[in-house]
Amino acid sequence: MSDKTEDPGVLRTAEGAELPADALVVAENVRKSFGRLEVLKGIDLQVGRGEVMCVIGPSGSGKSTFLRCVNHLEKLTAGRLWVNGELMGYRQKRGRLYELRDNEIAAQRSDIGMVFQRFNLFPHLSVLGNITEAPVQVKRVPRGEATARAMELLERVGLPDKAHAYPDQLSGGQQQRVAIARALAMEPSLMLFDEPTSALDPELVGEVLDVMRDLARGGMTMVVVTHEMGFAREVGDSLVFMDDGVVVESGVPSEVLSNPSHERTRAFLSKVL
Repeated sequence: MSDKTEDPGVLRTAEGAELPADALVVAENVRKSFGRLEVLKGIDLQVGRGEVMCVIGPSGSGKSTFLRCVNHLEKLTAGRLWVNGELMGYRQKRGRLYELRDNEIAAQRSDIGMVFQRFNLFPHLSVLGNITEAPVQVKRVPRGEATARAMELLERVGLPDKAHAYPDQLSGGQQQRVAIARALAMEPSLMLFDEPTSALDPELVGEVLDVMRDLARGGMTMVVVTHEMGFAREVGDSLVFMDDGVVVESGVPSEVLSNPSHERTRAFLSKVL
């Protein structure tokens, strides 16, 4: 629960932190280590409501780890991360952080959709079953209502005729579009995409990017880890280049891609553009 302060541009959280009122995601000095390996070394980012932020960088730069920290699939080593004004994964009391219970974390995650590189569909469920499972089981949506919503989403992603098919009967692009529909079925305020086209054959990439373009046009807030520079330039509102666990450069996609200010960014782009 968050209340606005007298300044309409500032949101005061339950922990007393002041955040920009128009920011859906706020990361403050986010750090993550796996044993002695420090993967994130102090990430500060803000994602505005309705913004499409694209994150690029070499393999091992921490992009996917940061995305997994946003919905607390990875626990932070240090720092704070807020989504919709709520501290993700923790409760702060007298200056100390206490991890939330599993059911509380699950409730937070239900407002965040995530689409992975690998589609992660349930192989034993039909397309319709994959999409309705979470709304029915987690949000207790009546099955008839969940089914109607699922059919609307399948129409939106161009697969209304695949409702009763099983994942192994679909192409990779079709499976990824089902995965997007499944995430949208929870009616999230934020969508996270972790290189959603990297596992696809080149001819299937376009159909997934078309769905993501449609989401962006509809005002969905999105953080997209991607190697698709054309998509980042066309659809992204902001572009972040990460390397070695830090944000090296960020800005308007066309400016970063055409005229990067850091040598490391220029070196990376020279290999991918």
